[in-house]
Amino acid sequence: MPLRLLRFALSHKHPEPPMFTEHDQLGKTYDVVIIGGGGHGLAAAYYLARNHGIKNVCVLEKNYLGGGNTGRNTTIVRSNYLTPEGVAFYDRSVKLFQDLSQDFDLNLFYSTRGHFTLAHTDSAMRTMRWRAEVNKHLGVESEVVDRDFIRRMVPEMDLDCSGHSPIHGALYHKPGAVARHDAVAWGYGRGADMRGVEIFQKTEVTRIDVKHGKVRGVDTSRGYISTPKVLCAVAGSTPRITQMVGIRTPIVIQPLQACVTEPIKPWLDTIIVSGSLHVYVSQSDRGELVMGASVDPYEIHSTRSTLDFTEGLTAHMLDMFPFLSNTKVNRQWAGMADMTPDFAPIMGKTPIEGFYIDAGWGTWGFKATPVCGETMSYTVAHDQDHELIRTFRLSRFKELDLTGEKGAASVGH
Repeated sequence: MPLRLLRFALSHKHPEPPMFTEHDQLGKTYDVVIIGGGGHGLAAAYYLARNHGIKNVCVLEKNYLGGGNTGRNTTIVRSNYLTPEGVAFYDRSVKLFQDLSQDFDLNLFYSTRGHFTLAHTDSAMRTMRWRAEVNKHLGVESEVVDRDFIRRMVPEMDLDCSGHSPIHGALYHKPGAVARHDAVAWGYGRGADMRGVEIFQKTEVTRIDVKHGKVRGVDTSRGYISTPKVLCAVAGSTPRITQMVGIRTPIVIQPLQACVTEPIKPWLDTIIVSGSLHVYVSQSDRGELVMGASVDPYEIHSTRSTLDFTEGLTAHMLDMFPFLSNTKVNRQWAGMADMTPDFAPIMGKTPIEGFYIDAGWGTWGFKATPVCGETMSYTVAHDQDHELIRTFRLSRFKELDLTGEKGAASVGH
């Protein structure tokens, strides 16, 4: 670090203000209480204050901000989904992401890379063509490319995958990007805090007070809060919260693991995804390879990591990139993915008046952070589902009107 920069950092003349205000105690009454201090909860608080003028808002986080799935993902941002509803929804999120650094006055390290979804079979190529046509119809830049195009863009890749599963082509999504996940949470949190929202960490919700089908308040580890509206944005802890209000959902919780390598010289400037090999990888600005796979094949509320995951993932990575055989894995982690049967979220109003839900994000919640905040804040403010999330309503499962995004989920990303 240059000496001049170090002297600036240590100077008392230029103190860095705290990211958030530390509040001594909870208020007695709030217009809205948001359960969950991850990206989605903080984004909803930010847009409630900025777009709708609702500033008497309280965000409650059981642990620390961004410590759940927001801080446990692989930071991929894309909109090349399969259904028209999914494409429109995620495309709005990509557009919001592109302006967030300026909105927050905070570097989110947003980097457009281009996103390859590899196809290893003829049937996979048909799905890629299907997705490309849906994307193009809705104005999203995606195209099916052949092996030569992939070879030019990623010359380091073995397109035959060591003979195990040769690559036929890919869906190339040029706007695909990565961003710094913790900075997204901090940016939304700081923006909400500056607009009067109160954020409380290490504060657990123990009960939601419901009378005659309406929300009246919440009990917490720090006392009771009176409120007419509660937004649940807790990802893998969703079943615990919905149980408090007597709502059943089809959500199951499965671990999703990821890992990073030691920093190496930058060479991968795109995002690579293989549904057949269950691998996705990008390289961070620090040179680490950020890698993940599909969700673990069992239901468990745990964030433990396993050797089996690392062995399977690295074996498939070596199929594509044999030269990485001596690269060390530095660390691995897991999150709790809240999976739905149709691989689409559950958003909006519920049968309990004043209780709203933002859940079912499985493995694709980070990329939806801005649009979730925007649409859920509208829904809470107007007590009416935003048009972009009507297809994600909870009642669709009872109505047998599923969304069907599994073909665009590929693997856990």
